[in-house]
Amino acid sequence: MLSLTAAIASAVAATSLAAVLPAAADTVLSLGRPASASSSEGGSHAAGAAFDGDPGTRWSSAWADPQWVQVDLGAGATLSKVVLTWEGAYGRDYKIQSSADGASWTDLKTVTSGDGGTDTWNVTGSGRYVRMYGTARGTGYGYSLWEFEVHGTGGTGSTPRPKPTYTDEVTHHEFQANCSLTANRPDDPIVYPGLPGASHMHTFVGNTTTNAHSTTGTLLGGGTSCTNHHDKSAYWFPSFYKGNQLIEPVGPQVIYYKSGILEYWRVQPFPQGLRYVAGSPTSTLAQFRDHPGAVEGFECGDLSKSWDIPAYCVPGSQVNVRFQAPSCWDGVNLDSADHKSHMAYPSGGYCPSSHPVAVPMLEFKIAFPASGDLSQARLSSGRGYTWHYDFFNAWDDPRILDALVTHCINGGLQCNPRGYDLYKPHRGAALTEDFELP
Repeated sequence: MLSLTAAIASAVAATSLAAVLPAAADTVLSLGRPASASSSEGGSHAAGAAFDGDPGTRWSSAWADPQWVQVDLGAGATLSKVVLTWEGAYGRDYKIQSSADGASWTDLKTVTSGDGGTDTWNVTGSGRYVRMYGTARGTGYGYSLWEFEVHGTGGTGSTPRPKPTYTDEVTHHEFQANCSLTANRPDDPIVYPGLPGASHMHTFVGNTTTNAHSTTGTLLGGGTSCTNHHDKSAYWFPSFYKGNQLIEPVGPQVIYYKSGILEYWRVQPFPQGLRYVAGSPTSTLAQFRDHPGAVEGFECGDLSKSWDIPAYCVPGSQVNVRFQAPSCWDGVNLDSADHKSHMAYPSGGYCPSSHPVAVPMLEFKIAFPASGDLSQARLSSGRGYTWHYDFFNAWDDPRILDALVTHCINGGLQCNPRGYDLYKPHRGAALTEDFELP
C-alpha cells in the first residue's frame, strides 16, 4: 500500500503528465461517410454531396417541410462542432440532432430565424448518427447544403482514400478484364448451388472450372480464360440462340471494372468470395429499360439502345449487349437470399447508407456473332430484356486486384488488363508484362 506521501507524489505526477499530454484532436468525422436524406432533387444532389468535401457539389431536398439529411459516422463519437454551408435555399428553423441507433434522436442545437450562409455551432453530445432536421425553409425552395461537417473524436477512426493529385484530365476510371468462353452449361452455382442442370443454359467466361458445385475454394484452385491469369473469377450470362442454334461469343469478351460513384477514388476492391446476380430473368421490357443497370441495352450496326434483341442486324455485324451491375456493398454479407439485397446501385452518384462500401462497378459488354434476320433470336431465359448476369469473385492474389483498382479506378485512368493507359503512358502500369506486381 502506498504511503500518504507516495500517493500524493503519484497524484501530482499523474496530474502533471495529463497536463503535458495533448488532448485527442477534433477532426472532421463526416468526410466521405455514408449519408441519407428524407428526399433529394435527384441527379448529383444526393445526400452524399453534403459530406464529400467538395464545395462545388450540394444536397438539395424537395420543396416541402420537414426535411432532413444525416450522416453515419460508422461508430459512436464524441461531438464538438458542426459546420453547415448553405446554398441559397437555406434552413430558417432547424435542429442538429444525434443518435446512437438512427431511430431515437437527441437535440444538440435548435436554430430559429437562421439567415443562411455558413452556420458554425459548438455542440456537446455523442452518437453514431448526426442529422440536420429542418422544420421551416428560408425560401420557397427546399433545403440545400454545399457541405455539412461534423467535428469530434471517435467514429470509425478510418481515413477516407484521398482524392488523387494528378493534373491529368479524368475522363475514365476503369480497367478491363478480357475473358473468353469456357463452357455452356445449365448450371448456376449462385442461384442453384449443387444442383447441376437446374438452371436455364448459361454461357460461362473466366474460370475454366465453373459448374453447379463451384465455391470460392474450387474457383481459386481452377484455371482461367482471362488475359490476367490471376483473375479466377466466374462470369456467366444466359446463352444466345438464333432459332435453335446456340450462338457462342468469339474471342475475349470485355468486362469493365469501373467506378459507379462520383468519388471514384473511394472505390475499394471486392472482398474474396463476393457474388451476386445483376438483372433478372423475369424482367419485363419496361423494367429492363428503366433499370439503373441498363446502359446501352442491345446494339448492332448503327442501331443502339434497343431494349430487346433487334429483329434485324446488318449482315456481317454482331449483337452487342451492355449492362451495369450494382456497385455498393453492405460491407457484411458475401451473398444474400435473393443474391441481390447485399448490393445496391448508387443514388445520385453516392452509395446509400445501407450499402456504404463502394466496390468496382462491373459492366459486361458481350458480343454475339449474329446478324441478318434475328426475328427468331432469343436468350435461354426468354426475350432480350431478360438479360442478366452473375459474378463470383475469385482473384487468386488480392494484391493484384487492389493494385488495379488503386492505379486505374482510383487513379482516374482507362486501363487494359495489366493496368496500362495507352493515352497516359507517363502514368506507367499497375502490373508487369507478366501480370505481376512490379
